[in-house]
Amino acid sequence: MTHPSMTQPVHDHPFVPYQPPRLDQADGIGRGEKFHEFLEARRSVRFFSPDPVPRRMIEIAVAAANTAPSGAHQQPWKFIAVGDPVIKHRIREAAEHEERINYEGGRLPEAWRTALAPLETTSDKSYLDVVPWIVVVFAEKSTPQPDGALRKNYYVNESVGIACGLFIAALHTMGLSTLTHTPNPMAFLTEILQRPPTERPYILFPIGYPTPTCQVPALTRKPLPEALEFFPSSTGRDCG
Repeated sequence: MTHPSMTQPVHDHPFVPYQPPRLDQADGIGRGEKFHEFLEARRSVRFFSPDPVPRRMIEIAVAAANTAPSGAHQQPWKFIAVGDPVIKHRIREAAEHEERINYEGGRLPEAWRTALAPLETTSDKSYLDVVPWIVVVFAEKSTPQPDGALRKNYYVNESVGIACGLFIAALHTMGLSTLTHTPNPMAFLTEILQRPPTERPYILFPIGYPTPTCQVPALTRKPLPEALEFFPSSTGRDCG
């Protein structure tokens, strides 16, 4: 008997066949374990080398991010890559201005300061002058159409967040490092990068190679049993 999900539906819009290779399960598990091991080595970096990074690497990382699933396939993101030293310095000055208010001006609540303490972050964002690239991701709340109308986008935060995750993974694959920097508020990025009001800044990524003496906080990640539950627990058993 054919399962209903295996029958060929009739579509009102263009569809194409999709048959990705079905791996042997042992091979799939092995690949997954290697991928996890690779990502486990990734860390956020605040000490960058000024060594140049080819523009092609940024293009590849954004192309990878562009494969992310999105609400109604609206792809509500825009990646703005900045390599110009003058503009990078303007971004640094504006970011540090907001961060000084956060750290020294008391805008950060005490609980947030406590949470940040193990990272030893400060208002100093000098790495923004050092990195060869700054990539700012903007979330498109709506998208202009050819007739001048605005198309409302759906699930914007979720969609852009997934794209940013793939972007980070792609950078790590190419041996690059980055940091998810979200100076709050970030409206200065809209002004400096001359973005339209239909977009809002989402994340700022400084991108480059770590310095030879780079250090990162001695952190551990949440263990799998704390990150994953099977519900009900009986479904956690292997099938077959």
